[in-house]
Amino acid sequence: MSRSTQGPWRRGWRRFRAHRGGTVATALLFLIVGSCLGAGWIAPRDPAVQELELAYSPPTWSHPFGTDALGRDLFARVLHGGRISLAVGVVATLVSLLIGISWGMIAGWKGGAVDDLMMRIVDMLYSLPFMFFVILLVAWFGRSLLLLFAALGAVQWLTMSRIVRGEMRRLKNAEFVQAAQALGVGRTSLMLRHLLPNMLGPILVYATLTVPAVMLEEAFLSFLGLGVQPPMASWGSLANEGASAINAVQSSWWLILFPGLFLSLTLLALNFVGDALRDAFDPQQSK
Repeated sequence: MSRSTQGPWRRGWRRFRAHRGGTVATALLFLIVGSCLGAGWIAPRDPAVQELELAYSPPTWSHPFGTDALGRDLFARVLHGGRISLAVGVVATLVSLLIGISWGMIAGWKGGAVDDLMMRIVDMLYSLPFMFFVILLVAWFGRSLLLLFAALGAVQWLTMSRIVRGEMRRLKNAEFVQAAQALGVGRTSLMLRHLLPNMLGPILVYATLTVPAVMLEEAFLSFLGLGVQPPMASWGSLANEGASAINAVQSSWWLILFPGLFLSLTLLALNFVGDALRDAFDPQQSK
C-alpha cells in the first residue's frame, strides 16, 4: 500500500512509531504502569505494615527504597501509591473529556446564539483560579477520592470543549455529513458514529497532555494535605511526607527522592507521548 493511499490514522501511527522520543517514553510509561499494577508481586511487603524499630532506615537490600517514619517499606508504598496517582490522572481526564466533548459538540453543532452563550460561559470559567476552585470544593464537601476525581476533572474540560467545538464547526458542513443527513441518519447517530471518530486525533493528543496536568495538580493538593488521605497514599502525599522528614536534625532524603522520581518520570513520559502524538496526527502532515 502506498503512502498516498494510507488513511490518516495509519499514517499517524506510522509516524508515531518512527518518533524515537515517543516510543522510548511509551516503553518507560508501560514499565512504570506495569510496575504499579504488579506491585503485589514486585514489592510483596504490605505497605501498611509498621515496623517501628526500622523507622527512617536508609535503602538496603531488604528495603530498596528505605522505610518511612513508621517503618513501612517505601518501595511497596511508592508502587501502591502509583496506582492512586495514575487512577486520579486517568479518571479525572475521562471526566474532563466527557464534559468537554459534550459541551463542545453541542456548541459547535448549534452555532449562532447558543454557541456564543456556551463559549462565553467557558470564557468566564477560564477567568477563575482553577486550583483555588478545587481547594474550595475539597474543603467544602470533604476529602474523598471520588470528590477528588470529580473536582480535578471539572476544571480541566474547558480547553477540550474549545478544541471539539472548533472541529465540529469544521466538519459539520463536510460532504460526508451532508450525505449522512440525506440518508436520514439521526442527529445523535451522526455525532457519535460519523463526527466524533473524525475528532479522535486531537482529542487523543489533548488527553495524553491532560493526564500529567491532573497528576501534577493532585500532587500539589496532596502536598498541601488536601489530596489523598491516609491510609491511602499517592506520589504527591508520599513526597509531602518526605519533605516534612528533611530538617536540620535529620535528612531522610530517600523519602522524597523516590516518590518524586517516579512522579517526574511519569509526567515526563506522558508529555513526550503527547508531543509525539501531536506531531504524528498534525493535519498538515497527514497528506
